[in-house]
Amino acid sequence: MSILKKIEMYRQEEDLLKWEGTFAEYLEILKEKPWVAQSAHSRVYNMIKDAGIDEVNGKKEYKFFSNQLFGLEDSLESLVEEYFHPAAKRLDVRKRILLLMGPVSGGKSTLVTMLKRGLEEYTYTDRGAVYAIKGCPMHEDPLHMIPHNLRKDFYDEYGVRIEGNLSPLNLMRLQEEYNGRIEDVLVERVFFSEDKRTGIGTFSPSDPKSQDIADLTGSIDFSTIAEYGSESDPRAYRFDGELNKANRGMMEFQEMLKCDEKFLWHLLSLTQEGNFKAGRFALISADELIVAHTNETEYRSFIANKKNEALHSRIIVMPVPYNLKASEEERIYEKMIRESDVSDVHIAPHTLKIAAIFTILTRLKEPKKGDIDLVKKMRLYDGESVEGFSSADIKELKNEYGDEGMSGIDPRYVINRISSTIIRKDITTINALDVLRSLKDGLDQHSSITNELREKYLNCISLARKEYDEIAKKEVQKAFVYSYEESAKTLMDNYLDNVEAYCNKNKLRDPLTGEEINPDEKLMRSIEEQIGISENAKKSFREEILIRISAYARKGKRFDYNSHYRLREAIQKKLFADLKDVVKITTSTKTPDEQQLKKVNEVIARLIDEHGYNSTSANDLLRYVGSLLNR
Repeated sequence: MSILKKIEMYRQEEDLLKWEGTFAEYLEILKEKPWVAQSAHSRVYNMIKDAGIDEVNGKKEYKFFSNQLFGLEDSLESLVEEYFHPAAKRLDVRKRILLLMGPVSGGKSTLVTMLKRGLEEYTYTDRGAVYAIKGCPMHEDPLHMIPHNLRKDFYDEYGVRIEGNLSPLNLMRLQEEYNGRIEDVLVERVFFSEDKRTGIGTFSPSDPKSQDIADLTGSIDFSTIAEYGSESDPRAYRFDGELNKANRGMMEFQEMLKCDEKFLWHLLSLTQEGNFKAGRFALISADELIVAHTNETEYRSFIANKKNEALHSRIIVMPVPYNLKASEEERIYEKMIRESDVSDVHIAPHTLKIAAIFTILTRLKEPKKGDIDLVKKMRLYDGESVEGFSSADIKELKNEYGDEGMSGIDPRYVINRISSTIIRKDITTINALDVLRSLKDGLDQHSSITNELREKYLNCISLARKEYDEIAKKEVQKAFVYSYEESAKTLMDNYLDNVEAYCNKNKLRDPLTGEEINPDEKLMRSIEEQIGISENAKKSFREEILIRISAYARKGKRFDYNSHYRLREAIQKKLFADLKDVVKITTSTKTPDEQQLKKVNEVIARLIDEHGYNSTSANDLLRYVGSLLNR
């Protein structure tokens, strides 16, 4: 189907959703679908909830955010459950400005943009439908026309609470156009659109000397004063400020704390009382979610000023720190690259992972406990199992610092360095070493980084390089070992048979001769020595393995290659140790013989077919691992 045909279908679908009728007909809709009268906060909460909620390890994950925001599960759960949910229930938090505070490029703007785009789409659905008085520049709630003394009766009949007063313009229109007959007032369905300034507003501060408060509250249309005779005639007023246009939806207050004070005064009554003052009129009711965002430095400066106390008490601050999970950071880079013009460049496997590891290490604070280092901490945060540590340790680590994740390298810097690498080298393939070199070069050009921070970041690059060295060796190891998993399984089964016989003081039966033989001590030690198990510690290690096997058996589970982290590491190292000489000779010989060349070609083919490399990156990896082994 062509794009023009799709546009035509979209237009037809939009036309089908349009609705116009009298207030009396609107009440029939309301009786059938009471949710159309929901508040702005309730609409945002239901939009998030209707997208779906998963519960993973006791944490809520909201599908609404899942494709754009990564590693912010804790922050998003706090935002939804501590702000949107109670606000939707009309609790007092709805009378607060939502202030997102966090470091640059941490996801604050993305979060707000998602809410705005989400609301635009949600108003096209049945659950998110919005109805307003036709012709009203503020898209006013038709229920404001119900007189105050009848609102209790209305609640008894419809189960809907009404808050807010009819605006001066609609009050006049009700009398002059409809002779006070509320039931005849025309109502229409409206669809939010930031571009059309319907239900979504954005305010950004500019020069205080030139910016007018009318940007927020609207202004008098002087060209109509002669026609209407007075500045206090609502028809002579343009209700086109951001607070007017964002009514029923949300307004983004960009860099709110940089605003001149006079722009913030209007927020005091808007948040607390649900109204604001404009022109020579009575207070104008507005139902909207106000979202602002700032960084930590500006926020600290703001609260230090005593003059801001009134506004500060009307703000709910939601910290939005950097993501602290390497796997989620990798997803951020993948997303940013997909959306760029370099998406056709081949990025070797693990390149973005190593970049993510570096970034996360810069954001983590040194553990106070001496038995854990930054790399182990990073792995624990990412959900990996680290021998000797449990979920309780993770909780303790997270409680050590209250502001972890509020500093460090931001994703834009990393993507800029990746882009710089691609463009400077003018190549179609980059690997982890290229990116680490570029990140290191970028630190020298980064004028805002102190010498102390530079040292810390250089150390993080060094740690990330060590991680890559291990990954690279394992990658080549897997490619060199034909049917790697099968080889590992065979070796482990053999080890476990010997361990079981050793612990139970039994003998094994030789598969060829059938005679009884002692457990193979040489085989067991060759594996255990790979992870530093001493002669004195071998007995307790073997018994621990046997206990683990029994525990799995009681639960009806099978003990396999991935069931014990240290044993898996030992098996991998043993397999690789057996192949080291082959790898070293094959990768370092300038003139390999026919057999070696065949082996190299097999490995490269396997790296390409099974591990996601291309020929350039596979050759680079092989050469690099060869150099590591020859050190």
